[in-house]
Amino acid sequence: MSETKSDLVEIFKFMLTSILYWIKKNKLTTFLILIILFLLLKNKILNSPFILKQQDYYPKTEKFAIGEPTKESFSSTPPIETQNRLIIKESYLSLVVKNIFDAQKKILEKTEKMGGFMVQSYFDNPQEAASATITIRVPAKKLDQVLSEFKKNAVKVVSENISGTDVTEEYTDIEARLKTLYKTKTKFEEIMEKANRVQDILEVQRELINLQQQIDALVGQKQYLEKSANLTKITIYLSTDELSLPYVPTESWRPQLIFKQAVRSLILTLRKIATVLIWAFVYSPILILLFFGIYFWKKIKRNIL
Repeated sequence: MSETKSDLVEIFKFMLTSILYWIKKNKLTTFLILIILFLLLKNKILNSPFILKQQDYYPKTEKFAIGEPTKESFSSTPPIETQNRLIIKESYLSLVVKNIFDAQKKILEKTEKMGGFMVQSYFDNPQEAASATITIRVPAKKLDQVLSEFKKNAVKVVSENISGTDVTEEYTDIEARLKTLYKTKTKFEEIMEKANRVQDILEVQRELINLQQQIDALVGQKQYLEKSANLTKITIYLSTDELSLPYVPTESWRPQLIFKQAVRSLILTLRKIATVLIWAFVYSPILILLFFGIYFWKKIKRNIL
């Protein structure tokens, strides 16, 4: 029995010596391993019931993560029904019209009559064909009616697209966070009334300012989602020529469209040639003088030699 114990002691000594020798030869590796172990076990060590934590100036029950809703606040929020979901709609419309100015005027008048407003308007009048881009916002409930009125005044509806984005979860999350922040603000205001030290008052004021900034940002996001859902954005592309509108043709091969493109390409090529000839004609006196100057200079040089 004693021999067995002595053998175990010798083995233990050998292992300990080997470990110490390895640590001595690999100091940097050992240091990195200790750091990794500390990071892995830090949360368990700090949350250990045997470690006493320093209390702040306000009670422990009033400490929570600012700006982050608790599980209770999420679970208490009732699920939104399908018919009450918040959808942000956006529509794109490409129209061929007889007159850009008349069509633009009618669209803006109709928009105001429907309770909407213009966001921006862009007009382009190149030599090929006039075009315009109008962005408006109209009440979401009147979207179908507005689009129908716009299409009535067009020669041809080239393309129409309506897309929707469901922001219900984002809206619900904002409401839950606001609810938590308002509760947090109320608690800090109660602490503010009980605080006596100047340092405590300054710290609570700083937290209240931070909370108010978060509340203002979330309120702004909430209002933006509400307005975007209530007022649908419509982007209307107008042109007297179908080729000037942004759309994807439904047919892969369209002879009429190819003919128009070929004619337009020919006209552009002729314009470029005419432009080069005009520039050459304007600069011809300088070119002629330069040519004769070089000619006489070479002639004089030959006579001298």
